[in-house]
Amino acid sequence: MRHLGYTRVSTSTQDAQLQLDALIAAGVHRRDIFSDVTSGTRAAIERPGMKKLLEYSDEGDTIIVWRVDRLGRSLIDVLNTVNSLRERGILIRSLSDGIDPATSTGRLMLNMLATLAEYERELITERVNAGIAAAKQNGTRFGRPLSDPKVVADKLAIAADARAKGRTAEEAARLVGWSRATLYRHQQALVISETPTIHA
Repeated sequence: MRHLGYTRVSTSTQDAQLQLDALIAAGVHRRDIFSDVTSGTRAAIERPGMKKLLEYSDEGDTIIVWRVDRLGRSLIDVLNTVNSLRERGILIRSLSDGIDPATSTGRLMLNMLATLAEYERELITERVNAGIAAAKQNGTRFGRPLSDPKVVADKLAIAADARAKGRTAEEAARLVGWSRATLYRHQQALVISETPTIHA
């Protein structure tokens, strides 16, 4: 079992020495400390130092950080990182936050973190739904944009001509900037629109 360390500062002008000193004092060898200089807007998995740490760590290792917020840009990101490590049998210890899975208090802190992250997820969902409802009230349309029938007809004619000359459906679709599925959808809509309705 190894003790591995991770530090993160937001800019090159910030100093990670405080974090490094704390990790070394906690028993982490300097060679086993991985670092990132990147803003908190990047998800943990996107950071080069974190990627190297994840590749280097094994089951039974403990990753030590100065503060748990070093592990992610938000509570959800932190919890995702913690959970992915725990699934691999890797423990997380945070020196400043009292998070230590070896103690009952530390486990309680992790559970509280999970609860707060779930609360944050719910708040985000509520904000998104409220934003969509407000946009709909103001006349904003969602979903597939409406197509100009004349443009669709012109593209169908070009695609039909290409097919008549031996092109595949995919090649004909690409010629007018569509996918094959979009071409088929418009062709089917055209057939339905041209089918006479029989009244009883």
